[in-house]
Amino acid sequence: MKKHALFTTALLLLASMSYGAGFQVNVQGLRQIAMGGTGTGWMWDASSIFYNPGGLARLKNVQAYGSVQFLMINTQYVQTPTGGYSDRTKSQVFTPFNFYVGGRLKEEGKLALGLGIYTPFGSGLTWDDNWAGRYVIQSISMQTIFFQPTLSYKISDAISLGGGFVYATGNIKFKRAVPIQDNNGYDGYGELKGRANGVGLNLGLHIMPAPNVQIGINYRSQVNMTVRKGDANFVVPNALASSFPNTNFKAEVPLPQVFSVGIGFKPTPKLTLTADANWVGWKPYDTLFFDYENNTPALEDTKAPRNYKNTLALRVGANFKATNRFSVMGGLAYDPSPVADGFVSPDLPDADRWLVTGGFTVKATDKLTILAALEYGASKKRDAQYLPDNFNGKYQTKAFIPCIGVTYDFR
Repeated sequence: MKKHALFTTALLLLASMSYGAGFQVNVQGLRQIAMGGTGTGWMWDASSIFYNPGGLARLKNVQAYGSVQFLMINTQYVQTPTGGYSDRTKSQVFTPFNFYVGGRLKEEGKLALGLGIYTPFGSGLTWDDNWAGRYVIQSISMQTIFFQPTLSYKISDAISLGGGFVYATGNIKFKRAVPIQDNNGYDGYGELKGRANGVGLNLGLHIMPAPNVQIGINYRSQVNMTVRKGDANFVVPNALASSFPNTNFKAEVPLPQVFSVGIGFKPTPKLTLTADANWVGWKPYDTLFFDYENNTPALEDTKAPRNYKNTLALRVGANFKATNRFSVMGGLAYDPSPVADGFVSPDLPDADRWLVTGGFTVKATDKLTILAALEYGASKKRDAQYLPDNFNGKYQTKAFIPCIGVTYDFR
């Protein structure tokens, strides 16, 4: 049995799960989702706490915002080079959510306060327990929740600044078969569970050079998620139990920094056009180190290269105000994968992908607005290899994300 056989790979997958663009959930505000994920420049509602804290001081009054997304992901695998075997992940629904409340303390004041609670990373995949890649992964799921108290200040009619402190917490569950059979021919397996915590910052600058033009700059810092006492449990034949002890581990996984620039332009009173560019700093994810509490010859502390690369995502969107109470939105985005060739694993078979979005808002009352959005994304088919386990295959992932939410203005 190789020293890095199960537990090492499982922990590498922990970082992949936390890190891959396929698990970065850019669904923080429904107007922004429906407009291709643009939100750095044009300020719509209290979800500016996430997209650009500098814009919070633009809200005329305190507003509460809440939404939930129904994330449905499906990945297809085709064995290469023969192509004679294929499989597909099981259908699942994940429900990332976001809640924001904030605005100016006084109607004509310059200071605004807010709080955001949102899930920027979180999803999962479940393969059949007996599929060809079961010794790489059987199932994995993850969720993170960020808490962000925010302050924003309107320096002038043209410029406002804002920032928030971020406290992040998250958990992960992973399962993988062990290539050791019991007397009945069943594989052993290992399950890994961990909870991580980290801190960061979200800073924003908002500029309104003209009534029909808005520009935004946003920086979300890297958040180092630290696992202080994760649990790993194994089910293997008794003769090998001492080689795979149930144990704890320590690890640190950096979630990427994001630098965004956005612009919004209103060519007519009813039409708003937006565009964003998001630079995502995945490159610090180059090497992983894990410290296991109980070591054995089959379970040693590990250090392994991952070699992720930085990416630049591009987004465009439009909002058309059909009536005083009804608006429709649409958008398009291109989001490249940070996963390097040679490290594409079936836990995160990531690839460059296009996103098509749409939605609408209905102002039910003067204070209450109902929002709905839909995002569809499909990755390019990627013929890839996972070098640590010499596992090859061609992958394609599709995601379907309907969303619903409300805003309420406290006037």
